[in-house]
Amino acid sequence: MRTKQNAITELPLSPDQERHSRMIRYGIAMTIRVICFGLVIVVPDWWRIIPLIGAVALPYFAVVIANNVNRSAGARVERPGGLERRS
Repeated sequence: MRTKQNAITELPLSPDQERHSRMIRYGIAMTIRVICFGLVIVVPDWWRIIPLIGAVALPYFAVVIANNVNRSAGARVERPGGLERRS
């Protein structure tokens, strides 16, 4: 009986690629936080509360998003001996 060959597109990202993409997402979130701090200085009156809330709350969400490991539901890695593992 012939077994199905795995396509390269079915494999999960390498740990280095995954870490790099998470670092990019975290860096973008922290850049937005710096912009929020700048807006706190520029925006007049009570409107500065909005960027202040963003600057205070964004680090929590940035860490949660950066630590979210992308596990593809369809990615299958075949183990030696024909045992299959879903990641």
